[in-house]
Amino acid sequence: MSEVYAARRERLRERCAGVGSAAALVSRPANVRYLAGAAPHGAVLLLGRTEDVLVCARPPGEEPGAERPDGGLRTYVLESPDGDPAVAGAGQAATQGAETLAVEEHHLTVARHHALASVAPSLRLTDLARGVEQLRLVKDEEEISCLRIAAEIADQALGELLESILVGRTERHLALELERRLVDHGADGPAFATSVATGPNSGRGGHRPTDRRVEEGDFLSVCLGACYRGYRSEIGRTFVIGTSPADWQIELYDLVFAAQRAGREALAPGAAYRDVDRAARHVLDAAGYADGLAPLTGHGVGLEIDEDPQLAPAAMGKLDACVPVTVEPGVHLPGRGGVRIDDTLVVRCEADGGPELLTITTKELLAL
Repeated sequence: MSEVYAARRERLRERCAGVGSAAALVSRPANVRYLAGAAPHGAVLLLGRTEDVLVCARPPGEEPGAERPDGGLRTYVLESPDGDPAVAGAGQAATQGAETLAVEEHHLTVARHHALASVAPSLRLTDLARGVEQLRLVKDEEEISCLRIAAEIADQALGELLESILVGRTERHLALELERRLVDHGADGPAFATSVATGPNSGRGGHRPTDRRVEEGDFLSVCLGACYRGYRSEIGRTFVIGTSPADWQIELYDLVFAAQRAGREALAPGAAYRDVDRAARHVLDAAGYADGLAPLTGHGVGLEIDEDPQLAPAAMGKLDACVPVTVEPGVHLPGRGGVRIDDTLVVRCEADGGPELLTITTKELLAL
């Protein structure tokens, strides 16, 4: 993997050279991990004029289960763990003779930015903007393999939950059980806070589990994901508890399923982000559910659960092959509940079979 990280850093170096900077300081943890193989707490990566350096407050790998950074990358540990690796990194950039240093202004605080400028006044600080995030958009097959395993773990955890007795258990209890099962199946941990929503809570995006108990006839919406080697999956499903679904539940479920299918089918290299959103949103708009829809239909996944691209009405840009995204439309009816269906997919060209579905738990409306 050392060659992979070196190649990523070289791509960033070329991007920096294009804007007139011979050095860059990467501070956002997911970006550090992408370029260095690991992101010890507080570490920054200096893409130097003569040498690349991972600057850490403490020796990397001290925490239990911590990953080791790229062995081909020099690591510099501060003499005092209370020091700021970013400030030390800027000092090293100046020592290497850099005149300009590109920094991630969207991640640095104003105070930290001022500290960088004061420690190396000869450096001209410029904005790296979201340069690393743009490199992260398209995943290589090793990254996709990690995402695929993360999706398999989430599918396993959800499948086991569906085989258990649900009536009478609280949303909070079910969420905790799902997160335990994720770890049991090999996940680093949950990709995000697991959401379990029952009855009138169902269908709400980002619902935080409560002590409400599952009742017969409820909609049950579950959204969870696994983190595997830093890469994160997401899956969301809605079920009916105990009895055959009511007519309104079947109608609403079929509608959201149609919207989700339209969004999935719109995924293709060259498709505009907003066109994917429009494909799913149009189905729900036409049925009279325009008000209260989520601001986006999906988003990218990778080292973070919510990364570029954003599949939203005003989003600018077009999809590339090998970009993993979610498609997750939903409808919530206040006081009654609702439906959310969420998958993680990888954009593929038609010659490769079209979008690759990573989360494969059935989307039938099951009565549990």
